[in-house]
Amino acid sequence: MTRILIVEDEVSFSDPLSYLLSKEGYEVSVAENGHDALTAFDTTGADLVLLDLMLPGLSGVDVCRALRQRSNVPVIMLTAKDSEIDKVVGLELGADDYVTKPYSPRELAARIQAMRRRPRTGKPGGESASAVREYGALRIDPDVREVTLDGRVLDLTKIEFGIIDLLSSAPRRTFTRGQLLEDVWGDNWYGGDHIIDVHVGNLRKKLGESASSPRYIKTLRGVGYRFEP
Repeated sequence: MTRILIVEDEVSFSDPLSYLLSKEGYEVSVAENGHDALTAFDTTGADLVLLDLMLPGLSGVDVCRALRQRSNVPVIMLTAKDSEIDKVVGLELGADDYVTKPYSPRELAARIQAMRRRPRTGKPGGESASAVREYGALRIDPDVREVTLDGRVLDLTKIEFGIIDLLSSAPRRTFTRGQLLEDVWGDNWYGGDHIIDVHVGNLRKKLGESASSPRYIKTLRGVGYRFEP
């Protein structure tokens, strides 16, 4: 049974969401503040965390940071702020997705199902796709899910690793945003493909590049992305 930890101080949001997820077969626990959330996670763990950005005391940003030091558990940020900066900040901290309030509990449940789907392991490169790939100073090891640059291990989220793993498995092949969503998120993804651009932007920062000066990940405007070895 998948265990979901809801970190939300507003009962009007947590109660109906907890009820719906429980009806769909999830084991649900609720924490009303950041300190209780970390205690619950350390005690019983979780397979996925729904994390409100605005919490009393320890903020959602701090909780996300602390979770990332403990685990690579999938995190979906819940935020009432509809500005891009808040969404990007949450994703840079290691969150895998965000949902803006007010949200449909059923849509959120569908996103949770998509997040819990394991990414398909079949890559365009076939059997060799699981082998270590080295492109100059960049080294990608799919088996241990590790990326190093100039000998330094990069602190990538699960989504960021999934993106570079897929792109590097077929150098110079262009992947559409839809293909990236299908492979990395799963084909039950219910959000827009703009989420890809946010994660690619964060990945580029960790690779020491930018959209205007790409080294490894090139944007094909209106199409998608490709890996340049």
